[in-house]
Amino acid sequence: MPVPKGATLDPSRTREAILESATALLYERGLDGIGVAELCAAVGASKETLYRHFGSKDGLIEAVLENRSRRVLAWIADAAASADAAPEARLTAVFRALATWYAAPGFRGCAIVNAAAQRHTSPATLIAARHLAGYLDLFTDIARTAGVPEPDELGRQFLVLLQGATVVADHLAAPEAADTALSAALTLLEAARERRP
Repeated sequence: MPVPKGATLDPSRTREAILESATALLYERGLDGIGVAELCAAVGASKETLYRHFGSKDGLIEAVLENRSRRVLAWIADAAASADAAPEARLTAVFRALATWYAAPGFRGCAIVNAAAQRHTSPATLIAARHLAGYLDLFTDIARTAGVPEPDELGRQFLVLLQGATVVADHLAAPEAADTALSAALTLLEAARERRP
C-alpha cells in the first residue's frame, strides 16, 4: 500500500486495509476466482506486504473468513439483543436483520459457507463449523428462554431455517425468504411450547 512521503507506516492499519479490500473482492469473485498478483493489485499491496501480514493467499483467506465470521455473528447477536427479551421478538429481530442483508446489492449468500463449499478442506470447513455453531448457540439460547422441552433440537431447526433461507435468497434472488423462514420459526416455537408438560 503506497505511503505518502513523510508518513509513518502503521502495520496494523495496513493489515486491516488489506483485509477489508480482500473481504469484498473474495466475496464477489470467490476464493479461487482471483490469483495472488491480481489480488495484490486490487488491494494495493505488494506480494511481500501480503505475505508479511498473512503468510500466503491461504493465510489471507483464513483471516478474511475469521474476521467476517466474527463480524456477522456479532451483528446477528446484537440484532437479537436489541429486541425485547421475548423469544418471538428475538427471532423476529434475527430474521429481519437477515432480510436487510438478503436485499442488499451484491448479496451472494453466506461467505463462510460458500468458502467451505468451494474448498471442502480446513481451515474453511473448520471456520464454517464454528460459524454455524455460533448461530446454533444463539438459537438454542432463544429456545431455552422459551422454556420448550427440547431446546437443542429447536435451536437446530432454527439454524436449518436460517441456512435454507440464505441459500434460497441467494440462488432465487428472493430476499423474502427471511420472512418465510421467520414464519416457520415462529410456528415451530409455538408447536414446541404446546408440547410442554
